[in-house]
Amino acid sequence: MDHTADSSLPLAGITVVALEQAVAAPLATRHLADLGARVIKIERVGEGDFARNYDHAVQGLASHFVWLNRGKESVALDLKDPAGLAAAKALVARADVFVQNSAPGAAARLGLDGEQLRVEHPGLVVVNISGYGTAGPRRDRKAYDMLIQAEAGLISVTGTPDTATKTGVPSADIAAGLYTTQSVLAALLRRARTGEGAVVDVSMFDATAEWLGHPMYMQMYAGRQIPRMGLSHASIAPYDAYPTRDGQILIGVQNDRGWVALVDVLERPDLASHPRLATNVLRVQHREECDRVVGELTAQWTTAELDERLAAAGVPAAQLNDMQGLIDHPQLEARDRWREVDSPVGPLRALLPPTTFRDVELPMGAVPALGSHTAAVLAEVGLDDDEVARLLASGAAQAADADHPVAVTG
Repeated sequence: MDHTADSSLPLAGITVVALEQAVAAPLATRHLADLGARVIKIERVGEGDFARNYDHAVQGLASHFVWLNRGKESVALDLKDPAGLAAAKALVARADVFVQNSAPGAAARLGLDGEQLRVEHPGLVVVNISGYGTAGPRRDRKAYDMLIQAEAGLISVTGTPDTATKTGVPSADIAAGLYTTQSVLAALLRRARTGEGAVVDVSMFDATAEWLGHPMYMQMYAGRQIPRMGLSHASIAPYDAYPTRDGQILIGVQNDRGWVALVDVLERPDLASHPRLATNVLRVQHREECDRVVGELTAQWTTAELDERLAAAGVPAAQLNDMQGLIDHPQLEARDRWREVDSPVGPLRALLPPTTFRDVELPMGAVPALGSHTAAVLAEVGLDDDEVARLLASGAAQAADADHPVAVTG
């Protein structure tokens, strides 16, 4: 295989081996792949990353898997088979980075514990992602995104006054994935300076707790649990969705200058000095009256008209899009953010990575079929054709079926 890297890519020449599944680790390594790293994804023989079977919405592929796994090479190995485990260890030995989010203790039982690995490979960067961390009473608990959101208190501040909800995307997974990417980059930067690798532990619980700084400090020092406010805000008003002639619009006024600008747009400049609405503190105290007054005024215009008027006056506002609204958003179209990536079912639309380098476009590699790179990657670590064939025949490894690269079940 030709792995010649574009030297203008930030992580050109870096090889990442990932023993990963679901969201947190795959998100982290997909970002590393976008930045130019070679990412070799070790998957189970037969099933692969279980996110492959969450749904079959993308022309037979799972939406989570398509989102999180482009640009990677899939190597299917049975790590319970000594030959499969030996192949995995050979891959890690040649890597710069090893990322894993297997069940608590599983990597250590396989001999893939970070401290063990760095004895033999001092320059290796190992990142372990867990639910609750390496100690404590919940160390060995199952740790899915919703459970972490609940334990960390995120659900307590999300939703409406009547109904607590989890976030609509897996925030705990995403938080852990982003901190994992950050830790890999920091460790590689330090390695370039010192030659030493690292073992880094990232927990979903810690990552989510970090995101809750504001409500946490409000509770610790003001004795206040931040209420669930729906689209509103506990400390700011007006800050909500307001009716228009043909729908609604979200308005968020951050300060009293913004209030003056808003009431001018709404053609009621006298409200700037209203005795119960003139300051944010007063507006929060009289939130019901504030929202009622603003809503009566916004209803005079269509959403598009009011959106333009508010934008011209510098008042923060937004339209409440659904997913089709995002897909069709003129901001994405105007900035040419859509690309196509290859996959076992043909080209698929995808958004460019959010980190935009002005001198080079980040690569967006193909979504791999299970085991599509097994034979070629095993050959790289020194196995000849007969040895690869024996692994495949024994079930210690699996290669993609060129005629049936996508298995759709259920």
